[in-house]
Amino acid sequence: MMIWPDHTIAGWGWAAMTISMLLFWGLLIAGGVVLFRALDRPSGAPARPARPAPEQLLAERFAGGEIDEEEYRRRLGTLTGTGQAGPLP
Repeated sequence: MMIWPDHTIAGWGWAAMTISMLLFWGLLIAGGVVLFRALDRPSGAPARPARPAPEQLLAERFAGGEIDEEEYRRRLGTLTGTGQAGPLP
């Protein structure tokens, strides 16, 4: 019985087939994830929620009683760059 070595997948053929199948399924799954994320996001909505302004955070700390009026005015003046702040909100 004669064996023809070129009629079977041997050696590097198995490695190439395995790598190509892993790449195929990896790309297919990654494409599905990207498509799902693109379709799941509402149109026109930013990806991240906007952060509140520093003055608003400072006003919330003052309203919550974390800082007193003197501290509030000093920090607000520093934020606005005037050194002195206007009236309380």
